[in-house]
Amino acid sequence: MNKTVNLEIKGQLAKLLATEDLIIENKQVETAMFNVETRVLTLPMWDAEESVYDMLVAHEVGHALFTPNRDPRKGIPQTFLNVTEDARIEKLMKRKYEGLPKTFYGGYNQLYKDDFFDLAGVDIDEMNLADRMNLHFKIGPFMGIQFNEEEQKIVDATSNAETFEDAEDAAEMLYNYCKQELAEQEAKQKEEEEEFEAMMKMQGNNSDGDDMNEDVFESYNEDQLDNDTDEEGEGNPKSGRPDLGEDDTEYDDIKESVAGNEASGPPEQDSEPKVRTDTALAKAIKDLVNDEAQPNEYIELPELNLNTVINSNESIHTYIQDYWRQNEKDVKNYNEGYEYLLEDYAKVEQEYQKYRKEAQKEVNYLVKEFECKKAADSYARATVSKTGVLDCSKLHTYKYNEDLFKKVTTLADGKNHGLVFILDWSGSMANCLMDTLKQLYNLVWFCRKVGIPFKVYAFTYEFNRSIEGNGYNLLQHYTPKDGLLAVDDRFSLMEFFNSDSTSKESEQQLRTIWKVAYGMRNYCSYPTPPRLQLSGTPLNETIVALNQILPKFKKETGVQKVQCVILTDGEANHLPKHKLVERRWEDTPYLGQNSINAVKDHLRNRKNGRTYRIKHSWNEFTGTLIEYVKDSNPGINFVGIRLLAPRDSGYFIDRYLGWNTPEALKAKAQWKKTKSFSMELDGYNKYFGLSSATLAADDDFEVEVNATKAQIKRAFFKSLKTKKLNKKVLGEFVELIA
Repeated sequence: MNKTVNLEIKGQLAKLLATEDLIIENKQVETAMFNVETRVLTLPMWDAEESVYDMLVAHEVGHALFTPNRDPRKGIPQTFLNVTEDARIEKLMKRKYEGLPKTFYGGYNQLYKDDFFDLAGVDIDEMNLADRMNLHFKIGPFMGIQFNEEEQKIVDATSNAETFEDAEDAAEMLYNYCKQELAEQEAKQKEEEEEFEAMMKMQGNNSDGDDMNEDVFESYNEDQLDNDTDEEGEGNPKSGRPDLGEDDTEYDDIKESVAGNEASGPPEQDSEPKVRTDTALAKAIKDLVNDEAQPNEYIELPELNLNTVINSNESIHTYIQDYWRQNEKDVKNYNEGYEYLLEDYAKVEQEYQKYRKEAQKEVNYLVKEFECKKAADSYARATVSKTGVLDCSKLHTYKYNEDLFKKVTTLADGKNHGLVFILDWSGSMANCLMDTLKQLYNLVWFCRKVGIPFKVYAFTYEFNRSIEGNGYNLLQHYTPKDGLLAVDDRFSLMEFFNSDSTSKESEQQLRTIWKVAYGMRNYCSYPTPPRLQLSGTPLNETIVALNQILPKFKKETGVQKVQCVILTDGEANHLPKHKLVERRWEDTPYLGQNSINAVKDHLRNRKNGRTYRIKHSWNEFTGTLIEYVKDSNPGINFVGIRLLAPRDSGYFIDRYLGWNTPEALKAKAQWKKTKSFSMELDGYNKYFGLSSATLAADDDFEVEVNATKAQIKRAFFKSLKTKKLNKKVLGEFVELIA
């Protein structure tokens, strides 16, 4: 029967029991394995009852915690050490966790019921000491096994074992006892065989077979003798004895039969003592492995070379300015269109200065909100304490007031924040890039005004193009190997802005990127630099890189918390994985790429031991990567800002919040009212949906000279609505970092 077991939960159980972030792997292996160096615990995919599964997990964690990674003492068979060491580690696990005795009891009870020890038809009292001890420590509560005085000493030594060396000592005692026990049994058997042989020879010399001593046959299998006699066709079936003539043919046959019967007798008659119950249990547990289960595969993030991934702020702007200077030179030499080029330059500059002036209202609002919320938070966590100094102004109240001492208020130190912005530089952003850029510029100006460290990156597939525009200058970001997520060699990040630039440099860089974006949306005489063209959406590659970029930024700036803000209009595809493929026509495996399998693939974080199930949908994959980065780097939050066309808002909300769910209805109501909403999306601490149309609208209160009262009223309310939207969104954003 197939049992449904949540492997993720069982993995977490193992880590909790181990009190460390072990790396748990569930694979199609026959037995559990633990690598002491890598701290990887590999568990078989057992098809077992939950009580048995929990017991097996607790048992294997016990080995991981308490069994050293070395070979046992020479001369001690592994099966004997298994008896004593299993008893020791299970005792220590029960001592560590008070609830585990119940787990072990329930698990072993199920194994006993299912006859995992192969006890059907076996007289337990006839088993050797090792088998009886193994049963005693595992299913003793159901058996009531008795030991003699000498045996009890070994049982007690096993019960009292605290260290691995103690378990080895007990195993050695147990092995020697069983070996001696077996030797005594063999000596007794040999003595009986010799007595039998002497008796048979003596009776063989007697011609009268009827005088044979009846006692000779009492210890042998009468049925066996009958069968042997029947096959020969010479005996008396009623007597159960053969006729023994003067020759020894019949005697030899009986001797061989008896010897064969004894050889197939009790297992203790082997040359070396065995622990049959340990072997039976191991085999039965191997049979629990579900061969039909989908084998799990574990994927890890590659360690990227940030020097090849990030195109520096200086290199970006140098390339753009060099390209435009050359273009201006070419146009001037061509003697056509130069005046149009200068006109477009002036037009773009005018538009930039106009927006910069208008945006100061929003920026100042952000600064005000930030300072107010920061102060409010500080005073909310303030503490008041008495100084021990008399307050002279209160002395006149001494008859009715006991509080005559001065007080001091201590304001709690707030955490300093840094901001990393990720700008979507993909083709789908063409229609809303300028509006997105405006929001980004507001935040950049805000950061510079309040002194928050920041960096702005844009992701792209295009900047690695050759300067001539033909092909790519591909730089390998990492060394591919089996089991790593694959990052496209074309991917790179463009560092547009940072807080390290001077005010003059920053202003020049802002105008440059504004000019690039404006030229994409409007027909201008100057071309877009080829390596700044819009491309695909390497959002997931970016998050992989952020796993290294964000902690580096945090360390370099000394900030306590980092807010990573992603401005995008869509999702990205799953990343593939590197996979070794055996090809029959090649001697060595080929390292190729496979698509992610949402059923069997798990993302593994070696830093903290966590595993993450990879899901089907695009946003869930991105969310999984974000959770990975956050878990690896405490003090990092992710904020999403999504630009939506009015027609796309309903679809987006239903897709991520569910059809007609309370959360979806609330978001739709918020959208209808303010053309924006906020939600918690996979991985993100906060996700904002904004109307691209509303953001593009001019919030200035402008009317015609001869406008009617109704026209003035509509224009006024329109400007207020736009301002309300911007202030609401910006206010929520500020609240996150205040």
